[in-house]
Amino acid sequence: MSLLDETRASTPVPAELVTGFHHLELWVGNARAVAHLLATGFGFTIDGYVGPETGSNDRSSYLLTQGDVRFVVTAALGSGNEIAEHVRSHGDGVKHVALTTVDPDAVTSAAMARGARAAGRHAIRSYGETVHRFLPAGMDAVADFSTDRLPRPAAGAPVGLTHIDHVVGNVEDGHLPEWVGFYEDTLGFTQMTHFDRDQISTEFSALRSTVVWNGGSAGGNGAVVMPINEPAAGRKRSQIQEYLDSYGAPGVQHVALATEDIVTAVASLADRGIRFLTPPATYYNEAKERLSDVDLPWAELERLGILVDREASGHLLQVFTEPIGDRPTLFFEVIQREGANGFGEGNFKALFEAIEREQERRGNL
Repeated sequence: MSLLDETRASTPVPAELVTGFHHLELWVGNARAVAHLLATGFGFTIDGYVGPETGSNDRSSYLLTQGDVRFVVTAALGSGNEIAEHVRSHGDGVKHVALTTVDPDAVTSAAMARGARAAGRHAIRSYGETVHRFLPAGMDAVADFSTDRLPRPAAGAPVGLTHIDHVVGNVEDGHLPEWVGFYEDTLGFTQMTHFDRDQISTEFSALRSTVVWNGGSAGGNGAVVMPINEPAAGRKRSQIQEYLDSYGAPGVQHVALATEDIVTAVASLADRGIRFLTPPATYYNEAKERLSDVDLPWAELERLGILVDREASGHLLQVFTEPIGDRPTLFFEVIQREGANGFGEGNFKALFEAIEREQERRGNL
C-alpha cells in the first residue's frame, strides 16, 4: 500500500461529511446590476449587503436567496485586487462552489491529505480557478452581511425555485479523466453516469460528460451532483469549446435550479424578461410520441419551450436560459423531477441544436 493510500485509509471520506450545496459566489463586474437581474428576472430576494457603507473598501457583495438556493454576487471596488483581475480575464462567472458540511475542519483536512490544493481556510482548488469552500449550514458563515439599505423586493409573480439540483463544469479536451479522478481521489465522490460523444452530439459538434456526486439523496438537498464536460472532436466548434475560449479557462458552465412546478416557474420567468433557448419546431411531435402515456400539459410546454424526458424511474422537465452575461458562458437550467434522476438524455440533441443556432448567430459555430 502506498503512503497516499495509507493516508486515505486513515482519514474520513470527505463525501460522507458533505451534506449539500451551501451557496454559489459569482465574481462579476457590477454586483448591483447582477443582483438586480437575479432579483427582478429570477425572483430572488436580496437579503444582505456588504460594501463601503458596512466597512468593506475593496469589494461589494449581495446575498440573494430563494427557497434553499443561495447566491452571493461580488464585485471589486478598485482595479488592484483578485476579483478585478478575475473578471478582467473571464468576465462574470462562478468563483466559489460552497458545500455544506457537518465538520469543515475535518472535511478540509481529509481533502488536503488526499492531495487537494489549499485555497484559503476551509477551501480547496478545483478546475480552472474554481474553488470549493466547506461551510456549516448557517448563513452567518458566508459573510458579515448587513440588512440595512437593501433594495425593495422586486415586482413580479413568484418563481418557485427550491434548491440547486446540479452544477455543471467545463474542462479542456482530454482533461475529463483528470478531474473525475480529482473528485474521486480527494473528496471520495463517485461516478453517477457517463455520456460519451455518440450520446451527446449533433451533425456538427459533440462532447463527453461524466457526472460525479457525493452519494446524497438524488434530486434532493442532500445531493451534491456535478457533471463535468469536455469538448469532443466534431465538424465544427462545440458549445464547450466556445465556453472555454470565451471564459479563458475551465469553469462552471451552468447551474440547474429545481422547482416543483416548472410551468408556473417558466411562465413567471418569461414575464420577468428572462429568455430561453428554443427547441426545434419538430421537437414536440417526437416528444409526444415518446411520452404518449404521460399526462402532461403539452400546449403549455410547447408555448414555453419546456423539454421533457423519461427514464425507468420517472420523467423530468427542463428548460435552459440564454447566457446571463455578455460572454456566452454562464447560464441557468430550470428542472422539475418527477422520479427521474438523470439529466434529460433524450433532450440532448434538441438542446445542442438550439445552442448551435445561437452559436451560429454569434459567428462561433
